[in-house]
Amino acid sequence: MTSLQPRSGEAFLGMPVFPAAAKVALGDTQLRANLGHATATIRTKRLNAVGELPDWEELRTAGAAIKDHTLANLDRYLEQFEAAATAAGAQVHWAADAAEARAISIDIARRHDATEVVKVKSMATQEIGLNEGLEAAGIHAWETDLAELIVQLGGDTPSHFLVPAIHRNRFEIADIFRRRMGEVGRPAPADLSAEPARLAEAARIHLREKFLRAKVAFSGANFAIAETGSLVVVESEGNGRMCLTLPEVLVSVVGIEKLLPSFADLEVFLQLLPRSATAERMNPYTTMWTGVTPDDGPQEVHIILLDNGRTRALADHVGRQALRCIRCSACLNVCPVYERVGGHAYGSVYPGPIGAILNPLLHGVSDPHDAALPFASSLCGACYEACPVAIDIPTVLIDQRAAAVAEKATHPTPDPERMTMNLAAWVFGKASRLALAQRLASRFRGLISRIRWLPGLPGGWTRSRSVPNPPPQSFREWWAHREGDDGRA
Repeated sequence: MTSLQPRSGEAFLGMPVFPAAAKVALGDTQLRANLGHATATIRTKRLNAVGELPDWEELRTAGAAIKDHTLANLDRYLEQFEAAATAAGAQVHWAADAAEARAISIDIARRHDATEVVKVKSMATQEIGLNEGLEAAGIHAWETDLAELIVQLGGDTPSHFLVPAIHRNRFEIADIFRRRMGEVGRPAPADLSAEPARLAEAARIHLREKFLRAKVAFSGANFAIAETGSLVVVESEGNGRMCLTLPEVLVSVVGIEKLLPSFADLEVFLQLLPRSATAERMNPYTTMWTGVTPDDGPQEVHIILLDNGRTRALADHVGRQALRCIRCSACLNVCPVYERVGGHAYGSVYPGPIGAILNPLLHGVSDPHDAALPFASSLCGACYEACPVAIDIPTVLIDQRAAAVAEKATHPTPDPERMTMNLAAWVFGKASRLALAQRLASRFRGLISRIRWLPGLPGGWTRSRSVPNPPPQSFREWWAHREGDDGRA
């Protein structure tokens, strides 16, 4: 069986478009078993955690309102954040796209003669291809989150926001650690088993020397506070705090949509995020930092404010609500499509329902990969019900589907689907043509009833359905005969 083999650093991870990738993923029984077990467990825990709060819906509404207010005044809050962060000793950089963000990051690392850096798990740095950019510049980037470490050592790519190695089971992880740890640092213990505690211990021992050696660290941020210029990272393992406090230089790549106006607003999101993400009442580690504090933590702090399509999404009146996303992954865990194909099939850093709208909003739908994603949904609405900031993902999916169809209509060479729809429109466009098509179908119904397979586009129908058998006469013919029998025709 063919396997999906995503390759980091290439557009869409080197993957085929979603329909082709999903077909391969559906044939991987181990992948489906891993995903089914993991998502079902997370769903149950999340429902219990959310059920503890009688005001959960009010919190969702408040989170959505805060985000919408911030996005509506984003220019003002960005300037306020820059001024506050700069006053606190941080250096703020602006990056219009991924290439500019990578260039700034590499320049900072080179100025400090860094040959290796450590990283907090960050989707923004994945989005810009930071690891691959640093590697091309001769700088090794080490992931320190346990799941990200598994993915990196396995030569793999993340398939989930919060659990990047959700497609792996513990026996696969133990095998990866045994084979790969010794090639890039301290090897795994010779007697390593697949027990979770032993795997975590092996990761801690392996990473400790990297934490102590690195002079430069990279992070993202879950939230950025405009009034104080502060950044906030929430995590479960403590590796993030090691990255954020031990190195001399800290570089944080932050999407411009991560802003909140004030610390008071953070209270809402520190209730919404952990319950939606890890089904915890609060995060084990919540780290906040504001600029530079003498003799405490990094003595050089850089903040790269990243656009990379976000202002494009902001201009979409229907789709801009996707920028509320706090990357909790609740929509992935309830999505029946994601549960069966996993994150790699989406061919993007952002998989699942939110990825199916966020990628087209950030990039447009001119690329076939982006254009296919809004159709990667059953429109069941479970994602909207689970979203802690009430993003109406189904409505945005429908809007992006319309955009994809409109974009396809601009192509000079019609594809088979478009040609088929044009033919259908021509037939249905005039009563006499439709009547002729119905008479022909009735006349050749015996032949049509024997069709079991059709080539090309119609083959999508015959692979899972029988070709409908036309009736002996059309409604028009039946009506005309009936009128004649009544003597009124």
